[in-house]
Amino acid sequence: MKHSEKEVVARVESVTLRRLRLWVRRGWVAPAGGDGGPHFDELDVARIRLLCELKDEMKVNDEAMPVVLSLLDQLYGVRREMKALAQAIDRQPESVRRKVREAYRRLNES
Repeated sequence: MKHSEKEVVARVESVTLRRLRLWVRRGWVAPAGGDGGPHFDELDVARIRLLCELKDEMKVNDEAMPVVLSLLDQLYGVRREMKALAQAIDRQPESVRRKVREAYRRLNES
């Protein structure tokens, strides 16, 4: 589902239209463009909530925010890759899964 700026402001309690537009200009949120202005999907809304938490509760300043967001984006990327790898392993025969578990155990012991 796509949301307009005003819908996002109504859904996310601690974001203002001014703040939202600033974050979009800075590239911290990247909504899809459209004839009626930017359109935010559910991932955008979740990121906006995260930005509010980082700014308001954790007091991350504007200079540090790009670094924090980059690190979080990398972390989420690795999580997606690990999930895909786990699914690929789960689709293998039991003998292959057992060998992977044994190899993983040996790596962690060293």
